[in-house]
Amino acid sequence: MTKVFISAGEASGDLHAAALTRAILQQDPTAQVFGMGGDALAAAGGQVVFNYKDYSVMGFVEVLQALPRLLGLKKAFRRLMEERKPDVFVTVDYPDFNMRVAKEAKKLGIPVFSYIPPSAWAWRRGRAKDVARLAAKVACIYPFAAEVYKAAGAPVEFVGNPLVDIVQPTLSPQEAEALIGKRPGHPVVLLLPGSRVKEITGVLPVMLQALPKIRKQRPETEFVLQKAPSIDAGLLQSILQTSPLPVKVVEGHNYDVMGACDAALATSGTVTLEAALCGLPSVICYTASPLSMWIAKHMVYVKYIGLPNILAGKEILPELIQENMTPDHMAAAVLHFLEPANAAAVREEMQKAVAKLGQPGAVERTARLILETAKENP
Repeated sequence: MTKVFISAGEASGDLHAAALTRAILQQDPTAQVFGMGGDALAAAGGQVVFNYKDYSVMGFVEVLQALPRLLGLKKAFRRLMEERKPDVFVTVDYPDFNMRVAKEAKKLGIPVFSYIPPSAWAWRRGRAKDVARLAAKVACIYPFAAEVYKAAGAPVEFVGNPLVDIVQPTLSPQEAEALIGKRPGHPVVLLLPGSRVKEITGVLPVMLQALPKIRKQRPETEFVLQKAPSIDAGLLQSILQTSPLPVKVVEGHNYDVMGACDAALATSGTVTLEAALCGLPSVICYTASPLSMWIAKHMVYVKYIGLPNILAGKEILPELIQENMTPDHMAAAVLHFLEPANAAAVREEMQKAVAKLGQPGAVERTARLILETAKENP
């Protein structure tokens, strides 16, 4: 029986871990998959020993503040490794924590499989060499990331991007429109404020201030918010109570909702790439503590923060960062996308960008590599 310890520390990672788990169990029905994840991992057949919702953080300063809690989790991970003796330890993104725990796995003789390794292509390039020393196998989901890890000497493969497999509608267009209450002649703007508390509290209030400005120019526009499972409903409602306009909240059927909407305001992250795969033009928003932004400006190699823009090699989607993330700028960018000719042009650019993500089957290829790595463990 193959035992797979998997670690996913945020909402997007939970989805990736769930897809991997389903593929692993399809290829080896006797396998056991357990570790850190959320509802998606549990629904896929994995055992959630640690719920990521209790530990999800982002930003340099924010990670430092959460260190005591994360150190306790690291000790709990090691105890679980000693008790369950997994055949492979699979890290899914969440690099600051996962790389620390990977060191413990390696000390115990457990092979480390790094899936969606640290973004060394973007910043702290030295991490690629760290991963090369730790991992028995590295699976990259971006071609430019694989090049960086190959140069660092890692046993790396570009497996393609799992979102090509994951981002698929489950409803008909008519059912999706009914879900969000879309009416003919009424464009819908989707709010994607993020899956972390600091994102919700920092970005969503500004998004809400942009809504009257959009409605003033396009009175027929309606607004929908896609709630991430990790966000407390009470917290979300407390912020939405301050909204000058009504916002319909939906949960689940993420890609059906994206496909039914006309434009989005989105906190920077994987969700902007998911939206691009759904053909949804998004305005990318981001804010962090001043210290985190100062560090980022001095350490980040890439010109853009939005994954669609990085893939395209140019700004095809507007990026509103820190002081530029204003209601006026948000409204202007959304109104631009609500013009049919502009929407068609950006959708063409998004199609070109996401074509670089590789062929379907990334999840199955990665699951096969994980099982092979586990079998190589003596």
